[in-house]
Amino acid sequence: MLSAPVDIERNILFDMAEEFIHQTSRPVFLTGKAGTGKTTFLRHIKNTTKKNTVIVAPTGVAAIHCGGTTIHSFFQLPFTPFVPDVKPGFEHADDMSDKYSLLQDLKLDSEKRAVIRALELLIIDEVSMVRSDTLDAIDTVLRYIRRKPYRPFGGVQVLFIGDLFQLPPVIPDDQWRILREYYDGPFFFQARVLQQVKPLYLELKKIYRQRDPDFIRILNNVRNNTMEEEDYLRLHERYQPGFRPSAHEQYITLTTHNHKADAINAGELEKLPGPTSRFEGEVRGDFPERNFPTDRVLHLRVGAQVMFIKNDMERVRRYYNGKIGRITHMTSDRIVVIFPGEGPELEVQKDTWKNIRYTFNPRTRQVEEEILGEFTQYAIRLAWAVTIHKSQGLTFERAIVDAGSSFAAGQVYVALSRCTSLQGIVLQSRIVASSIMTDERIIRFAQEEASLESLGPILRQERRQMALEAVAALFDLAGVQDELIRFRDELSQRMFRDKADAEAMTDDMVMKMNVLQNVAQRFQEQLRRIVQEASVQNDFQPAYTRLENAREYFCTRLRDDFQGLLEEHYEIMKDRPRVKKYLGDLQTLREAIEQTYTDIQRSADVTF
Repeated sequence: MLSAPVDIERNILFDMAEEFIHQTSRPVFLTGKAGTGKTTFLRHIKNTTKKNTVIVAPTGVAAIHCGGTTIHSFFQLPFTPFVPDVKPGFEHADDMSDKYSLLQDLKLDSEKRAVIRALELLIIDEVSMVRSDTLDAIDTVLRYIRRKPYRPFGGVQVLFIGDLFQLPPVIPDDQWRILREYYDGPFFFQARVLQQVKPLYLELKKIYRQRDPDFIRILNNVRNNTMEEEDYLRLHERYQPGFRPSAHEQYITLTTHNHKADAINAGELEKLPGPTSRFEGEVRGDFPERNFPTDRVLHLRVGAQVMFIKNDMERVRRYYNGKIGRITHMTSDRIVVIFPGEGPELEVQKDTWKNIRYTFNPRTRQVEEEILGEFTQYAIRLAWAVTIHKSQGLTFERAIVDAGSSFAAGQVYVALSRCTSLQGIVLQSRIVASSIMTDERIIRFAQEEASLESLGPILRQERRQMALEAVAALFDLAGVQDELIRFRDELSQRMFRDKADAEAMTDDMVMKMNVLQNVAQRFQEQLRRIVQEASVQNDFQPAYTRLENAREYFCTRLRDDFQGLLEEHYEIMKDRPRVKKYLGDLQTLREAIEQTYTDIQRSADVTF
């Protein structure tokens, strides 16, 4: 009888989170315990949103798994600490950056700038590992490139996904000595920009990985650092320091360090009889080795314990990310695995991972994905051991946990929460209070979670705000302003009769467009104030009147100062010799201004 409310709540939260992403521009932090469906939500949004979307993650492997790119490569951020402002008397070092040095050294090509200007939704996955200064650096770049210096994230909606109770961001001591002058802590929610705009805190509740209420309660207490004596006693029932599993039991050891996991895997592989087979992955195009989801060269033997590193995409799922099996047959191009006690053998298929970059299609005005490279390999890896860090997102039925010497907050929780049941866990080392570390700042931030009852009114308010932002964006002339500047730059390289007249005309249009864009920016802020006041009065007629006047003014200016002039100039130039490329540039400019004119006309259809 107790499960129905949880299911209803899960459905409401999932659906509400989706509505906030699709129908509002509010930043959202979507979190949840391990196994609650955060990755499912990300993929669902990616497949259903109509917004121009970019997905980023803090590491290469995480970026490949979520189908995006890394934060630093997309925004071209340095790996040095970023300080949001320079305090008086503070000595600027070469191994740090601030707003001015970051923007001065920014190397974004025109394609990347176009993507950022068209961006509507930025998804940051694994945000628990994103540092506060990194988020402020992202905010700085977005405001600058989008020419919206007073709007958090340059007006882009941000969806943060992750679990702060898992692995934290890493800041070396020498960098923290710089950053502690500016930040209260390393977590993303301590960024300066999030003091200006609070993300809506939504937590998915329904747990899919575990079913045992007692185990779920213990995991919650580990997560929140509220362990009681009874919880430790239950965990210590699983303490078996000399435990050696038999081959058919298929346990995996979760340990804290790479060298431990590598040594266990190599040692167990060497114990097996028979030759070692070598399976080399194929790299096409640009796919950095550091982003490989599994080894480029797999060294395997019959009898080896392996785990899958992707979910099965078939309707009837035969395996999942973390499912463990044993190799029964191999040839030079064939690997067969069995899951003991689960039916027939399975021939492992190769999978392909993509390294992408985002591009902007000016014809459709959509952000698109371009494949830079691909990595093809069997989606498995040796599975006698794995580090706790690399186990994030995996699910195990049986695990030997060596987390007593945990060195990072959240590692014990990550390790235990990978497992489907308490009975499937064997502890190699005791878990003591000192190894369960939950930062009090995370617990305080978690108290900002929005209540289920508050979401309806917030959603209605944010829908109206999104309508306002959408109509304000129709009056943004930055795109056509850029096109004019590009046209002027191209013109300087051309040689034809009457070039001087064309240059004079273009310089005059650039000047007028700069003035018009300044007017447009002031109007956008004015419209926001009028709509906010109208919301209080519940009378939007003043907003509609102001919008109609603005529409008439900007359309008149575009028609009289640009469209008519360019049409007349085109008619004069079209029969001149050696102007084919120039006419092409001229036509592109005309189309950009025509599109802007059409966009502003669309503001007549808005309703608040």
